Amino acid sequence: MDLSDLISAFSNKGLTAQEMVALSGSHTIGQAGCATFRDRIYNDTTMDSNLATSLKSNCPTSGGDANLSPLDATTPLIFDNGYFKNLVKNKGLLHSDQQLFAGGSTDSLVTDYSTSLSTFYADFAAAIVKMGNLGPLTGNNGQIRTNCRKIN
Repeated sequence: MDLSDLISAFSNKGLTAQEMVALSGSHTIGQAGCATFRDRIYNDTTMDSNLATSLKSNCPTSGGDANLSPLDATTPLIFDNGYFKNLVKNKGLLHSDQQLFAGGSTDSLVTDYSTSLSTFYADFAAAIVKMGNLGPLTGNNGQIRTNCRKIN
């Protein structure tokens, strides 16, 4: 997804671009499977070349789809603004993450969060509360997925 697709998807749920960026900061913890970032490390020339090279040992061109890498390689176990610092250095693991800092309308938010932990924390807290208050789909309007990555 490019930035406009991301903004549209979040907007469809009632969330602003700022809230989207703040919520994306949750990627400061967690991991992603090789299949979700393989194309980025082998074909995306905007990714930091040293990071791409280091990831290739755990994510070969074929196979290893479930091999995991941290979304934030610098502080993967700490909920901080390291994710945003990585984006500024073109070290976003996922293509969709790096879109937040790629010359678009959200660059200034990423820069702000990368330099101000307190701003990130405040905006994240407000956005996560708002997201938590969104009404879930119920009955025939929704489903509990058996696999989070695809519709049943």
